[in-house]
Amino acid sequence: MENLREIVLKSSNIVFFGGAGVSTESSIPDFRSENGLYLSSEKVRYAPETILSHSFFEAHTEEFYNFYRNKMIYRDAVPNAAHYALAELEKRGKLKAVITQNIDGLHQLSGSRTVLELHGSVHRNHCVRCGKSFSLDYVVSSKTVVPHCDSCSGTIKPDVVLYEEALDDEVINMAVKYISEADVLIVGGTSLVVYPAAGLVTYFRGSKLILINKSSTPFDSRADIVINDSVGKVLKSVL
Repeated sequence: MENLREIVLKSSNIVFFGGAGVSTESSIPDFRSENGLYLSSEKVRYAPETILSHSFFEAHTEEFYNFYRNKMIYRDAVPNAAHYALAELEKRGKLKAVITQNIDGLHQLSGSRTVLELHGSVHRNHCVRCGKSFSLDYVVSSKTVVPHCDSCSGTIKPDVVLYEEALDDEVINMAVKYISEADVLIVGGTSLVVYPAAGLVTYFRGSKLILINKSSTPFDSRADIVINDSVGKVLKSVL
């Protein structure tokens, strides 16, 4: 921890790359842990990976939305210590960007300004027919299971990256730029097993790679500091 504090103190070009472990501290379940979405004991007709696919969305839109509303939207969630610490580091001129795999918008809610959302956001939605944009409130308040456009009656789709869909090229390119130009890369709350997102770490050319995660990752041997603990606890302590 002392080494990490010293690194943060001296750097003004830090990038944070985070995963589901950042949001779990706001009581949003992750996917692959013991209590995660994919290993849930709750019986479902289809596997979550199947439901959260582009082809399933098109073929079984109502079932997709039943799952999506119950398992992917957490409107009562609030930012935790990790979110606020990152916002503060940005405010102090130390953190250049937050790159996140999460779709909950909590980084922005905590005050972070430069946030790259690799997998999109539940707060953005669009009509698949005419492209009109809609808020999360519009989707949640829909009187029908599948929300429809108020202009053309087309189906509304969340702007989240589903299985079988590619990540946004512009977001990926910006993430690569920030990571490749950073002096310090802090990776937190991610097991670094989901690609292509995990592959972003390989673009880091800076001096210090920091990994904060409760379990080990495939990149531990490459890191300068590995801390197996809560992201919020560690970042709050750094401040």
